[in-house]
Amino acid sequence: MAQFKYSPLKEGEGLRRSSRLSSPRASIPSTTSSAFPSPRKRPRPFQASEDNNIKAEEELESGLAQDDSTSTPPRLKKRRSTTKERAAQDPHNPVNNLVDSLRPGLTLVCIGLNPGLMTAATGHAYAHPSNRFWHLLHDSGVTPKKHIPAETRDLMDLYSIGNTNICARPTRSGDGLSKEEMAEGAVILDGKIALYKPEAVVIVGKSIWETIWMVKKGQKRFKDPDFHWGWQDEDMQLGRTWEDGQLTWPGARTYVATSTSGLAATLRPAEKLAIWKPLGDWMMAKREEANAPKSE
Repeated sequence: MAQFKYSPLKEGEGLRRSSRLSSPRASIPSTTSSAFPSPRKRPRPFQASEDNNIKAEEELESGLAQDDSTSTPPRLKKRRSTTKERAAQDPHNPVNNLVDSLRPGLTLVCIGLNPGLMTAATGHAYAHPSNRFWHLLHDSGVTPKKHIPAETRDLMDLYSIGNTNICARPTRSGDGLSKEEMAEGAVILDGKIALYKPEAVVIVGKSIWETIWMVKKGQKRFKDPDFHWGWQDEDMQLGRTWEDGQLTWPGARTYVATSTSGLAATLRPAEKLAIWKPLGDWMMAKREEANAPKSE
């Protein structure tokens, strides 16, 4: 302990320094990065082992089993019904105030599908504002002026044009009619035409013609590779009458045109008009013939 005992400084002797401080300093290389780790140092990525994977799967399955036993099943989103489904499930059966515009010897009879709700309520054919029937009748030349639904029965006196439908039961849309109703209506329709014997008929919609074709051909599906708009072949004319195996009336000339419903958007307005135009030309020729002065 004597070496640690205090002794006064001698003359000419400097301050004593710690042996640690008096030793030469070690040179520390300078680096740009700090020697201390950053407090936000990113952890090393987790290396999943096979044991870890198995353990994680067991925990996940255990958790799912608990959820299945305690949680309620998710609530399914209700699917919106289609127009066809709504029409078929329509609870009310509206009264049909539309009557046929028929009498013997008419020049043309328009044959529609069935009365819509507005037509059935008003008693006027093609009464819904979205229906283009009255526009196409005028634009094609079938009538020389544009009429309104309330003038349905006036067409018989003005231009010898009648009106009827393949089905009489009103529905919200045509999808509400069954195939059986359509087939039965085709038979009734053929009998009407045979009774009143108009010169020509126009089928207002291809779906109507498909039913008529299937009934005439005895087929369950419409498969006509030769289908065309406009005038049909003589053997397919409506109202053909036979007696004792002999053809007594060849039927009314039959023209197939497009549907005029606002829901029928397959064809553009110009395309629909082009299909109706030959019928309009035929009706204009008939009017000119009727108005021509008779030679004595």
